[in-house]
Amino acid sequence: MKVILLERVERLGALGDVVTVKDGFARNFLLPRSKALRANAANLKVFEGQRAEIEARNARTAAEAAKAGEGLDGTNYIMIRQAGESGQLYGSVSGRDVSDAINAEGGKVDRSMVVLDKPIKTLGVHNVKVKLHAEVTVSVNINIARSQDEAERQARGENVIASQFEEERLADEQAAADLLEGGAGQLEAEAAY
Repeated sequence: MKVILLERVERLGALGDVVTVKDGFARNFLLPRSKALRANAANLKVFEGQRAEIEARNARTAAEAAKAGEGLDGTNYIMIRQAGESGQLYGSVSGRDVSDAINAEGGKVDRSMVVLDKPIKTLGVHNVKVKLHAEVTVSVNINIARSQDEAERQARGENVIASQFEEERLADEQAAADLLEGGAGQLEAEAAY
């Protein structure tokens, strides 16, 4: 199906382009969301008559999105989640979770604006893109941790999982050294005399 794009659509074209897309994509996505018109003689005349108005409206919404994006770009959000010893989350963090975290802090982001290639499944600081407009994309940092203290350590750049394993290794070495020195059970034996 041939359609006239009413706004820039990624990997498809810019405003005013006449492109050929699959029928389902046009009927289910482009047409209902007012991103395109069917390309026929009547719609081409209507589009050319309203082209200046459509371009002005698109520029205005892009400017509004850019203004909103200035306050959002580079911000940090903390999400507390349960995770295993290796840092693997018991669930995953999706676009909805990211948008909820941003909205809780006063931002205005719809879950469809969050761009995740795949759900986040590990602890750490993750860079997530938020597409506010077809031409405006900002980046936010999502700090996923098991506790507030752990989130603060991760924000400072510490690898919490590696340091946890290092602490456990040092504790095991200390316990082994105590055992070799006869420290295991020594206090109990002294208390019995």
